Parts: sequence; structure tokens; C-alpha cells
Amino acid sequence: MENKTVVKDKLFIVIRGKSRKGFFCRGCIGRVEAEVQRGELLGLLYSGGGSSAVSPKSGGIVRREDTYPLTRHQAQLLLFISPASKRLDLLCNPQLFSAICALSQGDLVVVKHKKGHLPALVKNLMEIGRKEGKDDLHMLGFEVESVDSDNNFSSKKPSPLPLFSAADIVQVVPSYSVPLGLHWKDGQCGGLNKKAVTRINSMPNIGSHARPLRESHTEQSRAIQSQIPNTSHVHLEVGSLVEVVSNSGITVYGVIQWLGVPEGKTNEWAGIELDYEVNGCSDGKYGGQRYFTCKGNRALFVPVTKCSPDSRFLCNSTGMETPKPNDTPPVPPFEDLEEDAPPVPESEALSLLVGRMKGIQGHINSCYLDATLFSLFSSSVTLDNLCQKPADTEQPIACSLRKIVNRLRRQGFVPAESVMNFRKELGCDTFRTEEKDPEEFITVLFQKVLCMEPLLKLRSRQEESQGAYTFQIFLEKEQMGKMPTVQQLLDTSCLSGDLKFEEMPSCLMVQMPRFGNKYKMFSHIIPSTELDITDLLYNSPRECFICGHLAEYECLQCLPDRKLQPGRIKQYCSTCKTQVHTHPSRQGHSPKALSVPAGVASDSPVPRHMMQLFAVLCIQTSHYVSFVKYGPDPHSWLFFDSMADRCGDDQHGYNIPEIRACPELGDFLSQPEEELPFSNPSQPPELLRRLLCDSYMFFYQNPATPLS
Repeated sequence: MENKTVVKDKLFIVIRGKSRKGFFCRGCIGRVEAEVQRGELLGLLYSGGGSSAVSPKSGGIVRREDTYPLTRHQAQLLLFISPASKRLDLLCNPQLFSAICALSQGDLVVVKHKKGHLPALVKNLMEIGRKEGKDDLHMLGFEVESVDSDNNFSSKKPSPLPLFSAADIVQVVPSYSVPLGLHWKDGQCGGLNKKAVTRINSMPNIGSHARPLRESHTEQSRAIQSQIPNTSHVHLEVGSLVEVVSNSGITVYGVIQWLGVPEGKTNEWAGIELDYEVNGCSDGKYGGQRYFTCKGNRALFVPVTKCSPDSRFLCNSTGMETPKPNDTPPVPPFEDLEEDAPPVPESEALSLLVGRMKGIQGHINSCYLDATLFSLFSSSVTLDNLCQKPADTEQPIACSLRKIVNRLRRQGFVPAESVMNFRKELGCDTFRTEEKDPEEFITVLFQKVLCMEPLLKLRSRQEESQGAYTFQIFLEKEQMGKMPTVQQLLDTSCLSGDLKFEEMPSCLMVQMPRFGNKYKMFSHIIPSTELDITDLLYNSPRECFICGHLAEYECLQCLPDRKLQPGRIKQYCSTCKTQVHTHPSRQGHSPKALSVPAGVASDSPVPRHMMQLFAVLCIQTSHYVSFVKYGPDPHSWLFFDSMADRCGDDQHGYNIPEIRACPELGDFLSQPEEELPFSNPSQPPELLRRLLCDSYMFFYQNPATPLS
């Protein structure tokens, strides 16, 4: 078969949503017939199969932003995958899918089989189905021949070779990784039952990194093997790309998600999230203890001495030509529509956002900005209408922000170029190149870009009112326990500074007591999933801490009292104030009178004013990441890192952003808040550890009163 060329069929796959009219759903493949109106496509749906090729039938109308364009070859490979939802799983792994599209005869792959994951050589690309119409598409599958664990081909009686879809291939082994001396021989191949199959005699090779085995690969393999460093001299950490050789001799690849000493072991082990499922692996548990969370059959735990740096990404100095990454990755096309995209719904968040090359791509010290934008605008309902299309079209910076938000919500990925354009418009050159603090960017964002008044109105005892966009915690370390909650920190800071909120804020960003990346006042801070600010509102009714009647006095000195729920604000009615302070240890306290609203009965119930946690910014060694709550389910948490990995070097490469689901946060935070400080966080899952130890700013919202 001659080399594949890109056929300009207007083929697409539906990646999200449903068709407005017709039968398209996620994972369906279609062909564009016409553009009905701006942003809407009239398409034909490819369905069928069996002994015939896939024929286009009536489809319906879909929004362009809900589709992803495909080449003819990509569409043919995906059509052989069933059910349709599995096509998107493969499409979300662009590196693997690109390698599968470029497979050549003789390439070594690892395929899913009922016996587990097996190494095999690609023998033929198969056209499936009889083409009955000019618009029909052949489905494409791969005929492969298995390899025994001793690197020789099976010597069993020749039989029809099995046929695998692209989704069955879990790894494409680079040519230099093929064991030396491994050759393939021709076998007898017959037709497969129940399907009309046509063998393509010569498989294409379009610039594949995985090339047929040749004599010259002997020296190449030795050269690359010589470049693999001894693990005893290599520092591996969480996030390192590694490979492990299994007992059967197959190399598996993955990323380290946890390092430590598991219970019952004495040496350091690594918890690795594999690139694909392997029978016998877990979802992040080992010995009944959860260390991280991933998909089932993808978590492998081994001694760290068994891990080696991923040789697929090692550069060598032998002088041979090695593939160089592009300065920028391939970016799917994006058309900004008149209609603003809503926040990503909980039901679509995982399929749209989770994976590599997801979120906002980092570039030149942009992590503070990337993490902040993702926290504020990916899923928050409160901030939804802040980025509506501005009436004043002469404000390009507001338009740039709106495009970033719409692209994130529609495609799940924003390239660094789009963010750099926004950074250039912020007015100061340092925003383009230097590290910044999130609170500085937040002030510029709300003040200059969104043209908003301060989000917070704070009033002191001296009746002075001041505005702010974020709330900085100030207190003495001795005022708190070793592991405070955000609620305790906020209460203590407000009382110590004699501050109250003039009104219930719609959005409250609370900055933790730490300075830069070196000093933090507390080693662990417990996130409060809800903030009760009833007792922090100025001139608002409050109930007595003891009897529940209308409070008239407040006492700062009672805050840490271990006999009165330490860390909780204490306010009393006149009677309870007198009784509580007759105790010898409290006779020196100085309760202050509260401003009691007129016309409120002493026994009237006091409504509670609650705010919900929706995001957390964290910092570690000058690098900002974020945790985002994407729905009401307690386990609906995402972790975002705009620079999780890098392809290429500093001059010729780009950062790879990554979003990971982290439901283990929900398991921890669902416990009663008063019990959390007594839980044992000495060896928590890696992402939970980062949340507890590295928190920088907590984001709270009041969904009942969105900002505008």
C-alpha cells in the first residue's frame, strides 16, 4: 500500500455534548455536509459494520466546538473501536494515538489480550468490510503476531493471526528498544470469520519513530543503552518518568506518583502510574493503604531501585540523529463564538479536562497566573458572568481573558501563546518574564481587567472601612494549635486585628500565613470545606455561644480556651457573659460590646452565613499548582499543574500541562473537621500531602450571590 496522504474529507468526532437535532453523541464519527449557521455543522453519521464497510447515514446538527477534526486514516482506525466512548479515551492520549497512526510492518507493540498485556509484531493493516458505496469508509485494524517471553516467535501450528483495534494497542515500542536478534518470519494468514477482511500488502511509514528492525539498529541500540544511567546515581522524585522491566522481560512505562516506605517494608518504594492497564496492578492502593489515586490496574508499587529513567526521553551524545521536539505542540483549531461558554459541568469535567496537555499551558514563570486563572474560571459558578463579552470592544485585555476562559471551558486546553498575549496586555513587562505572587496578579485582574471594586469591605473597631481583593491572615503562632483549620485561622485573624466584614462577600480568597516559598508558619493546614462567617459580619445578629439567644458581647481572650471549644469565636448574651467570666481563669478577660441590630428579639433564630470552598492554590519550591472542586460531589476534585512535564530542552521545547482527578481528597475532607487534626497525615497520598503542607490561598464562594 502506498504512503498515506491526508485526504481532505471533512471528518470529525464528537468530543462533548449532544447534537441539537439528530443522533450524534460523544464518540460518534461523522462527515460535514454543510455549515448551517455560524458555529453549527450539519453532518452525516457513520454507522454500520458487520461484513460491510461503514456507511454515512442521517446524523444531525452539532456545534463545531463540540467536534474534533480527523484525517481519513484516523477516522478509519477509530471506527473499528467499540463502544464509541472508548474512541475518546484513545484520542485523549495524543502521543500514543499518533504513534499508532504511524505504525509500520514489523513494529513492536504491546496489545491487550485475555491473557494480559502481550508483546507482538505488527504484520498487516487490515481493511474491514466490503465497500458498497463511494462514500463508505473501511474500518482499519491491525493483524499482529505474538512474541514469546524469550523473544522468539511461537512455533505453534500456523493459524489465522488475531485482529486488534487501535484501542487494543497500549504501547508502541520505539525501534531502539527492540531486543537485539529479534527477527520476524512470514506466517500463513487466512481470512477471519464473520467479517470481510482485505489485507493491505505494504503498510505505510509516515515519519514514524518506530521503524522496522534493520542491521544498523545493533549499534544504535548499544549506543542508547550506554546512555541509560545507573539508577544509583540518578535522583528520582515524584513526577519522574520511569521504566520498569517486568519478570517476563517486558518494559512498562509510567510516572512516579508516590515515594516512601510502605507499611511492612524497610526500604524506599515507588508508586508508579503506568501508561496503560496491567493485570494485577491497583488503583493506587498497596497493602490496603491508599497512596495515590489513578485508574484501575495502573498503579504499580516496586522498590525504587527497580526504576530507571524513561529511556524513550533520554538524549544521547553519540552523534546520531535524534528526533527534536517542536517549539510548540500541535494545537487543535479554535473558533471563538459569540456565545460565552458556561463553566464545565461536573458530568463532563473528567472527560474534557483530565489528562496531559490539558488545562492552561505554562511558559516562562507563568505558573502563578495559570493556576489562578484555572482556579477562578474553570468550574466556578460564582465567577461565571465576570468574563461575559465586554460591551466596550476597545478593551483588548478583557477580550483576551474571555477567549482564554471560553477555550478552557470548550476544549479543555489553552496554549501558552494565548496566555502570553494576555500577559503582554497586563501593562507591566515583569508579568511576561518574572515570577509573581498570585495576590498581585489577582489585584490587577479584578481592578484593571475586570474593572471591579474591591471584593471585600472590611471595617475595624475605629469605624474605618477599607477595601481588599484578598484577605491576608495575620496572627501569632502561639494563638493556634499545630494543625489549624482555615476557619480557625480566619476567626483568630479577624478578632486579633479587630476586623469585620461589612457585608457577605460573593468571593473570598484567604491567603495563608507564609512568606515566599521558604517560610510557612504551620507545617499543615486543614482545609475548611465550608466557612461560617456569621460571627465575622459587622452589625449582624449573632447567637450566644452558650444559650443561643442574641449575643451582646464578644471576647477575644476566650478564643483559645480549651474548655470552651478552642479556636471558635466566643460571643455571649449579658447573662452568659457574666457567668462564664466568674471563672478564676477568665476574670482578667475584657469582653467587648457588640453592635446589636435594632428590632431583633433576643430569642430570634440567627441564620448562618456559609461560604463553600471551590479551589486551593499551593506552592512548592516557587512553583504554583491548584486544586479545584468541579462539582457538588465530595470527591469531585482536580489537581492542575501547568508545567507538569516538558518536551525538549529550554531552547527547543514546550511545557506539558496536566490535570489529574484526585477523589482521595474527598475521602479525607469528608471526615468531621474537628477530627481531621487527629488523623495521621504522616504518610498521606502525595496529592493530599501537597494540599495539607503547601497551601497558599483558599478560594471560597457564595453561589447564591454571583459576582457581576
